[in-house]
Amino acid sequence: MLLIAGMIAGPFYVTVSLLEILFRDGFDPTRHAWSQLANGDYGWIHSANLVISGLLVVAGAVGLARATGSRWIGILLSMYGLGMIGSGFFAADPGRGFPEGTPEVVPISAHGTMHFVLGGIGFLGLIGACLLMGRRLGLFSYVTGVVFLIAFVAMAASGGAAWGLLGFTAAVVLASTWLTVTCNHYR
Repeated sequence: MLLIAGMIAGPFYVTVSLLEILFRDGFDPTRHAWSQLANGDYGWIHSANLVISGLLVVAGAVGLARATGSRWIGILLSMYGLGMIGSGFFAADPGRGFPEGTPEVVPISAHGTMHFVLGGIGFLGLIGACLLMGRRLGLFSYVTGVVFLIAFVAMAASGGAAWGLLGFTAAVVLASTWLTVTCNHYR
């Protein structure tokens, strides 16, 4: 059951996020990070999405630790899940006109900073888990970890450029796929 939870985590997060994008007025994936969906009247949906997905990732991490016999796999992947959960409690800052009526530039808040820090720690756990699993599963794991690292740095360094946001979105989908494939492999 723990590995099934891990298999569900990525598709759940991606599907709910895509549905939010379709129904949230003013959201533009070339201008806004998915995390910004946690703002506005329906922001609670994305916050819940992060928390539920994070719990599923942690369950999957426990399952992978048991299946592989590697405590480090469990620790690193749990960091990712806990980062998601923490990011669900600390919303990213609004901005760039989302939610509608928000100014283009908004000062960085304490909760926005916490969102970034917790997400970043979680992403390091994910990258580490991918690279560690590469020894067992090969190229797909290595590529996922490296692509995710590059996409996260590019998004942060690009200042919200469309290519940075879309590249990171693609990396999130890739990482979600990796988690599903990895948990299914060990299931």
